[in-house]
Amino acid sequence: MKQNYLSHSIVPRQKDVFGKAALDFIEQGKAPKIKVYAEHFDTDFIPVDYLFRDYKEMPPLEQKALNCVKGKVLDVGAGVGSHSLYIQNTLQLEVTAIDYSYGAIQVAQQRGLNHAIATNFYNFSHDLKYDTLLMLMNGIGIAGKLSFLPLFFQHARNLLTPNGKVILDSSDLIYLYDSEELSHLNHYYGEMSYQIGYKDLISDSFDWLYIGFEELQQQAQINHFSCRLLASGEHYDYLAELQPI
Repeated sequence: MKQNYLSHSIVPRQKDVFGKAALDFIEQGKAPKIKVYAEHFDTDFIPVDYLFRDYKEMPPLEQKALNCVKGKVLDVGAGVGSHSLYIQNTLQLEVTAIDYSYGAIQVAQQRGLNHAIATNFYNFSHDLKYDTLLMLMNGIGIAGKLSFLPLFFQHARNLLTPNGKVILDSSDLIYLYDSEELSHLNHYYGEMSYQIGYKDLISDSFDWLYIGFEELQQQAQINHFSCRLLASGEHYDYLAELQPI
């Protein structure tokens, strides 16, 4: 039986950029690209159909991540549920998908996902503990800033079983800067600020964190987690496993 947990208070409907794009795509079979705005960088674009990719269309790091999950899974930032559907239907594991986007969760349910909840990661709590927290597409970005990582580690610990683990991917943005630019930064170089737009909608500005693996290792150690590199990508991206110790 599907759990129909939809919270209207998480993100105002007019600001739900990903949700609006996903609903348009599933209803009309097409949608304009989502725009991504970042200060000092050119506008980037996300094709909406990319959100609906199946396992064969996923990058190798995502495929590896999906085959590393175990037990009861919490898919954090699940979007329209592409990863969760593979876990549910192919791996036949119990998976709960959460995302702040009301519209994306609607779409995930329409696609056949049994357990999908519209909520913020930090607002989510459950008596059930999870064996795997899956955080793909730079899911650790929700921390926003390096200084907020202790809150992330604390909440992850609260959601995990004693032998549970976090599977995440991220990228080291060091390649975007030369040494002079780095010397003038007054914050960690992976701390970014974005807005996203779709048609006439545009989100408020939000912080998003990209973290290099060595920095992630250090932060994990500070917060009493182990950190293991599972795979490296072709362009400063990687897949890692965190476990509380």
